[in-house]
Amino acid sequence: MTEANYIWMDGTFVPWYDAKVHVLTHTLHYGNGAIEGTKAYKTADGRCAIFKLREHTQRLLNSAKMTLMDVPFSLEELEQAQIELLQKNALFNGAYIRPLVYLGYGVMGLYHKEAPVNVAVAAWEWGAYLGEEGLKNGIRLKIASMTRTPNTSGMGKAKAVANYLNSQMAKFEAVEAGYDEALLRDAQGYIAEASGACFFMVRDGKLITPPSDNALESITQATVIDLARDMGIEVVRRRITREEIYICDECFLTGTAAEVTPVREVDARVIGKGSRGEMTAALQEAYFDLVAGKNPKYAHHLTYIN
Repeated sequence: MTEANYIWMDGTFVPWYDAKVHVLTHTLHYGNGAIEGTKAYKTADGRCAIFKLREHTQRLLNSAKMTLMDVPFSLEELEQAQIELLQKNALFNGAYIRPLVYLGYGVMGLYHKEAPVNVAVAAWEWGAYLGEEGLKNGIRLKIASMTRTPNTSGMGKAKAVANYLNSQMAKFEAVEAGYDEALLRDAQGYIAEASGACFFMVRDGKLITPPSDNALESITQATVIDLARDMGIEVVRRRITREEIYICDECFLTGTAAEVTPVREVDARVIGKGSRGEMTAALQEAYFDLVAGKNPKYAHHLTYIN
């Protein structure tokens, strides 16, 4: 990780190494917290802009509401905190932004409503989540042995800290087996999402992605769907089986960190020609043009910080 100078904590800019919490912080013991992942890019005109700041910040507040945490800051205050944090850290070449809502020190035991609600925002320079090579030539994907935690067992729609233990274990399994990323199925055996990204596949010229009935509602997934429709590509939202993936023409992952990452192999099956497919390449180019401010239709999704 590339460290920055400051982290925003409850309205104050704190030096990076002074951004600490007590060992009895409630979230550390019981897992109730909400996170976001937002990204800023250096745009074509040389300025830096945060992509879909409003949508990401609203999702953070939605996640906190789902998990019964009353955030002591407004949407606008949290947006301004992220803008000022990038400015104060001089992150004008782009950055990854990580807001966190957590339950602080003061109460122990499972009943959490008397615990203080704290908010922190960190930002740092972070390259391609799955590697520059992955963005260009594709990654190897493994379908995990475990399923995604079902909605009947937790707040699956929340981008909640506790939900990521499931993702972490799946990712570890995949990497230890020699793959780059894990893909999880739901309790019925249909594809849900990757450990930290959404899944798309191409069959017979159609772009297919699962519904969000057992997955996080993805901001990047929605963006890619919009771009595909702009390009005249038919988009289908339906359940996907494991076997279909093995014979698809192309597939890729999307997410704030993953951006648009091609998949060249799934469970030792080569996908398509074993490299980035044509539709994937076109959507990847369109996405990077969008976040770079080159697509005027989506200019309102960029919040410039300088």
